[in-house]
Amino acid sequence: MKKSGFRTIFHVYLIFFLSLLGAIIAAMCLFYFLITVRTPSGSLVKSDWPKTVTEEFNKQILFTDGKVHIRQAGIELLQENRIGLQVLNPAGHEIYHYQKPEQANSNYSNTALLRLQQTGQFENSETSTLIGSVKNSGNDYTYLLHFPFKISMVTMYFSGDNFGGGKSIVLLIVSTLFIIVLVSGIFYGFWTTRVMSRLTAAMKEIAARSYFPIPPHGAFGDVYNSLNALNTEIKASDKLREQTEKMREEWISNITHDLKTPLSPIKGYAELLQERGDKNEGQIVRYASVIQKNAAYMETLIEDLKLTYQLKNGMLPFNKQEENVTRFLKELIIDILNNPAYEHRTIHFEPTEDTILYSFDHTLFTRAFQNLILNAFVHGVENTEVTLQVNLSNSILFITVSDNGKGMTADETESLFERYYRGTSTEHKPEGTGLGLAITKSIVELHAGTISVNSIPGIGTKFQLQFPIH
Repeated sequence: MKKSGFRTIFHVYLIFFLSLLGAIIAAMCLFYFLITVRTPSGSLVKSDWPKTVTEEFNKQILFTDGKVHIRQAGIELLQENRIGLQVLNPAGHEIYHYQKPEQANSNYSNTALLRLQQTGQFENSETSTLIGSVKNSGNDYTYLLHFPFKISMVTMYFSGDNFGGGKSIVLLIVSTLFIIVLVSGIFYGFWTTRVMSRLTAAMKEIAARSYFPIPPHGAFGDVYNSLNALNTEIKASDKLREQTEKMREEWISNITHDLKTPLSPIKGYAELLQERGDKNEGQIVRYASVIQKNAAYMETLIEDLKLTYQLKNGMLPFNKQEENVTRFLKELIIDILNNPAYEHRTIHFEPTEDTILYSFDHTLFTRAFQNLILNAFVHGVENTEVTLQVNLSNSILFITVSDNGKGMTADETESLFERYYRGTSTEHKPEGTGLGLAITKSIVELHAGTISVNSIPGIGTKFQLQFPIH
């Protein structure tokens, strides 16, 4: 959105910049048009050229025995540019002329010379007359140069022929530029309004989930890109929300089912104990054992739920201490195999080093690796074997927990670390709560580690864990 604002400002700026540039160019052209004149010889010169010629022409005038003579260079200059010349004595009487125009006088009063010097023109004349002076024998002689074009006697010596028409040209150019800017602004306003209407409609469509991506183009291309990206994110969010809602419903359904499953035998055997009749001690013990087993399962499930919540919200005490990971895992395997339920199982332990020091929470690590090992036994077959491999490389601790059990499909491994996901039903495997691997993943991530799984149906499953040592 920010880029689009810059582009819009740039477009507005470009319009006025081009208008200003046009005005400057037009002013420069007009200025050049006003301060230049074309001589009869065809060359284009500055409008002050007549003044320069007049000031320097006194070098071309010579006096011999009281008579006026013009140098050959002066004659050629006058002929080439069709310039008329009059030389006046101190009294204002003409004593010499060359190519004199018809409207020129033979005698000039001081007033007439002053007026001519100020205006530079005779009445109804198409020529311009400039006045210069030359000394001879201590007397000032005046000479008049009559140029065959009009020069306005202002500071810059504007071309008189162009100056009058230049006023209308300036007015025309200014009016044209104003109209161009006005029309451009109106069209740009309509165009911007149309684009904003489309953007507003697109936002409403996104809110209504009926938006179709618009190909980005023009000044607002990045806005369309943002809208397309927003629409994609919203649809992905909607899909994720639906999946989350579906998982939540399944989670509630599963946990409700798992809570009801142990409650049913507890309730049933409790009713049997309440019934009148003769019951031997063996029956009572068996009924009590079933009730105790299912109550213990409910307690385990509730504890797992509590642990999951604590790990997710960072409410669990985290006590890291440096220990020998190799020794820790070896002792954990011994404890599991000492359990009567798993004393006939096989666990292979393959460390590359006898001592690997790492800071971890002993209780949480115990829970995590118990979940991985026991998960293989619970969901495997009778002869399922587990292998633990430990090695240290490039300051990274690698731990692999693999088995040769049933294996899993890609769909099962994709959802394996989700809370309350389990491939088998509670009736068949009541030992698991469906939260073990989700808890394991949270513990691993709490230690800044990562966990991944690879599994092939009928071959087995491998969990790979990595922990940075520093």
